[in-house]
Amino acid sequence: MTADFLVIGAGIAGLSFALRAARHGSVIVLTKGEAYESNTAWAQGGIASVLDPAQRDPGDDEESHVADTLDAGAGLCKEAAVRTIVHEGDAAIQDLVDYGVSFDREDGHFLLGKEGGHSHRRILHARDTTGREVARALIETARKTPNLTLLEDHFVIDLITSSKLGAVAEDRVLGAYVLDKKTNEVEIFRSDRVILAAGGCGKVYLYTTNPDSATGDGVALGWRAGATIANMEFIQFHPTCFYNPGATGPEARSFLVSEAVRGEGGILINAKGQDFTLKSDPRGSLAPRDIVARAIDRELKRTGAPCVYLDVTHKPKGFMRDRFPYIYETLMKFGLDCETQPIPVVPAAHYQCGGLLTDVNGKTTIRGLFAVGEAGCTGLHGANRLASNSLLEGNVIARRALDEIMLLYPPGKEILNPPTIPEWEHGDTAEPDELVVIYHNWDEIRRLMWDYVSIVRTDNRLRRAAARLKNLKREVREFYWGHRVNPDILELRNLVAVAGLIVECALRRKESRGLHYTLDHPQSDDAYRHDTVVRRF
Repeated sequence: MTADFLVIGAGIAGLSFALRAARHGSVIVLTKGEAYESNTAWAQGGIASVLDPAQRDPGDDEESHVADTLDAGAGLCKEAAVRTIVHEGDAAIQDLVDYGVSFDREDGHFLLGKEGGHSHRRILHARDTTGREVARALIETARKTPNLTLLEDHFVIDLITSSKLGAVAEDRVLGAYVLDKKTNEVEIFRSDRVILAAGGCGKVYLYTTNPDSATGDGVALGWRAGATIANMEFIQFHPTCFYNPGATGPEARSFLVSEAVRGEGGILINAKGQDFTLKSDPRGSLAPRDIVARAIDRELKRTGAPCVYLDVTHKPKGFMRDRFPYIYETLMKFGLDCETQPIPVVPAAHYQCGGLLTDVNGKTTIRGLFAVGEAGCTGLHGANRLASNSLLEGNVIARRALDEIMLLYPPGKEILNPPTIPEWEHGDTAEPDELVVIYHNWDEIRRLMWDYVSIVRTDNRLRRAAARLKNLKREVREFYWGHRVNPDILELRNLVAVAGLIVECALRRKESRGLHYTLDHPQSDDAYRHDTVVRRF
């Protein structure tokens, strides 16, 4: 199949790009599962943006949003990128409204929330299921848009580049090999413009707020194609994942209690009812996420307790049920009334601040290949993401990526004498006969990453992780080449690649900064005030 634009991923970044690109040519959007299986759909809190003066919080402005982002980023944000993305936020919000996203309003004005690290109320939300509302509007619009084909259950195996086909000229992207999960056949999708929007790697850790689909596919695909990676050591752990050890099912294991709850007055306390976060930062529960997550980790290790608590019992009766109905009802399903009982919580892997190195237009180091959303590293987040900046970035960079493509590689400006792309060959490989091997390796990766490469790190733990991952990569490679590809093998292959990149970046940073905290180098060091850049070739 051939398209002017090939988009991999169907979250806010991928679909925002696709909807605009469809005005200029044919677009194919591939997603490995159902379209709703994205980190976007799971986002609770909202989208941070400084609106026009009539809508914004009094006293707020773009400079304030920029300052909050730079403060959270711990000296590693690219200020020019921050200013660009913040400045274009209002237009991105209008895009979403035009697509049918229904943000909460009162008397015709947006209701704005506040979250950790923000100095003003600037979070647009749709109750506590903002991501689901954004996903609904974008997916429904995409299904009705001419020139746009949304293909679910299509898992991208690898990108096709000119260098892989032996071309000696400038390396450029040519398309992708894709597994149709329904037919189990591998198809070729041909395009000179490929947009990676399959970000999110939370499933590389044992405990995560991400859906099961978040296996780092976009980063792994770009890395294997030869694109440059940056800052993968900065994995954000959300401080408040519901702790419910007796329950089963994905919702029980990874249910996020939104940061917006703390923005509306929720307080983190220990078993004695003490607000322990004030020892780490005067902002207490509303400090940036890296500070709060480390404070919880420190408290758990100090006391030996299995969890801490998020207390909203001081709020008026009915507040949680009205403002956070999804959270309230989900907790009630598990037998907890958060209006009368504190919510047990622990940190969990949530967001990758690094990814494929791009400019502020989403352009990677490979011609024709762009990365948008969580798959890309624009410099907005630095060493720690400010809450609710991610959906903003996904939409803004998608807009800018299309503008850049139309300037550099508009449809009709195709590669001359394109090389022939060979069909995919399964060869003599057999169907996997022992899936237990895949599941065991998957579990081992996630456990070693949680034990050795999570909130607090040491050089020794990182070296142990690197040594074991080296062996796991070999085992996964043998399994991949020795068996017919299936989704489980492909996800495992991507997971081990991303885990290796996280560890490699973490080993290179001999300081503590933002989300990367190591006991061997507990202070920040200006010698490391730069991106951790990893090149494959």
